[in-house]
This record gives sequence, structure tokens and C-alpha cells, in this order.
Amino acid sequence: MRLNRQWIASQIPHRGGMHLLDTVEQWDESTITCTATSHRWEALPLRAHGRLGAACGIEYAAQAMAVHGALLSRTTGEGGAANVGYLISVRDVVLRVSRLDDIDGDLTITAERLAGQRNLLYRFVVSSQDRVLLDGRVAVLLDVLPAAATHSPPSLARIREEPDA
Repeated sequence: MRLNRQWIASQIPHRGGMHLLDTVEQWDESTITCTATSHRWEALPLRAHGRLGAACGIEYAAQAMAVHGALLSRTTGEGGAANVGYLISVRDVVLRVSRLDDIDGDLTITAERLAGQRNLLYRFVVSSQDRVLLDGRVAVLLDVLPAAATHSPPSLARIREEPDA
């Protein structure tokens, strides 16, 4: 069953320009595949110096993982909204392009849950038209202590490339 942008918005905390995903194409207990067109938005908050660096694809993958968590919660009767989660580790990331904003096709984001209940390990691939753009692994910590959840973690939106001097 395909899920649209409005359904996704009801499941994750990302709003406005930081809501990156358009659809959930398919999902099961271990895998989710989503699509996005937001990499072409001129006003995307993740852009720096007029471009969207490929590392920002990690945020696309993280949002797909959050949606996956919400879907799994619905099937287990735990409520349906995504748990609060923080990326605690990004490993083995390979950027096969330097930027995403010049990719003409829609992005396809696939995330596969490899292990975990509270400490999750996912493998992800961001591609377009059967071309892998970046891939890697991400560790996510769910259900952080309430005191810790009141402080916002660093955002990819705060990472900026400095222009060449």
C-alpha cells in the first residue's frame, strides 16, 4: 500500500521544508522504500551556497527510518507515531556523487533494519533512476531519556560547507 506525503507528515516531527519524503512505496518488517522530490527545491533548508551536498542524503534516509518505525509501531499496537530517535553513528558511508540538487530524477530511499529494538542498526541506499548516489549504515538510539530529549541534537541543516578561500 502506497502512503502519501500527508500520511508521512502525521507520523514524523519534520515539518515544512524539513519534511523531505513524498511517498512510502513499500515496506515490510525489515525494509522501507520511499521517494522524494525535495532535493530539487530551491528553498530547501539543507542547501548551502545554492547546492545540496550528497551527505544530506543521510537525512533522507533518517526520515525513512523514522517512518519505518512508525509503521512498525502501528502493527505492534504501540501507537503509530515514530519514537524519538537520534542518529548516534554513521558508518561506511560512500558518497558516489558530490551533490543531490543536480539529480534530475526522483530520489529513491531504501532502508533495511539489520538489528535492534532500542539501539537500531540500518543499512540505507539513496538512488535515482537505478543509480546509487550514496549508501551506508546508521545507528539510531530510540526512547532517549526525557531530559536528554529536550535538547536538540546538531542538525545536518547546521552543517555548512565553507567556500574556498
